[in-house]
Amino acid sequence: MSQADEIRPTPRAAVLIDADNASATHAPQIFEEIARFAEANVRRIYGDFSGTRLRSWRGQLQPLAIVPTQQFNYTTGKNAADITLVIDAMDLMHDGMVDTFCLVSSDSDFTRLAQRLRENGKTVIGFGERKTPEAFRNACNRFIYFDNLGSDPEQEEAGEKPEKRPPSKATPLILKALVEHEDDEGWASLGPLGRRLQQIAPDFDPRDYGSTKLLDVVRKAGAFEIQRSDGGPLRIRHKRTRRKAGS
Repeated sequence: MSQADEIRPTPRAAVLIDADNASATHAPQIFEEIARFAEANVRRIYGDFSGTRLRSWRGQLQPLAIVPTQQFNYTTGKNAADITLVIDAMDLMHDGMVDTFCLVSSDSDFTRLAQRLRENGKTVIGFGERKTPEAFRNACNRFIYFDNLGSDPEQEEAGEKPEKRPPSKATPLILKALVEHEDDEGWASLGPLGRRLQQIAPDFDPRDYGSTKLLDVVRKAGAFEIQRSDGGPLRIRHKRTRRKAGS
């Protein structure tokens, strides 16, 4: 670890959970994931906890230090909790208390909120189900699917497991990022390539392809050469580039 890494402050995060559109099943894993890149200083959940529908979240509040915000739905079809979440997010944004916003929801209604936070220079990480609309996923800097966080007890009990994609399916997306960073010989450093991949597809995740690292996906895809010079960064290039160059 370099000296710069040692003194770099840990990003401060606000975790705002839409209880009506997020499962409590992966709540611990969500916070474990967030701990990899930020400190969850603000932890709030929004919903109507007066009934039984959100009972599964109640057992997660104390262990995970989540502050519940009770919102009664006074009118059918109107969600007061969503509005309260947005108001709190705007307050936090203007107060400058946090650098990163983790929006836990599969609801496309938060698309404009994610856009507005990013316009203000904040990082937005979304967490949700596969059914989350593309507009909300793309409005985030990064979007993480619940089923990539760990096993789902309900799915395991039913004998269901999310299918992983073949690594070769990632090749077109990797190539799209590669052409923007390759040098005259077709090589590109893996670090900048990974960052560009996240910009192109916020929901790109090596775990979708049965791996934990981008390098493993690249290696298993079978379409790329991998090179590491002494003391230099990892670089990749498309095998077709080598054939065209006649090397």
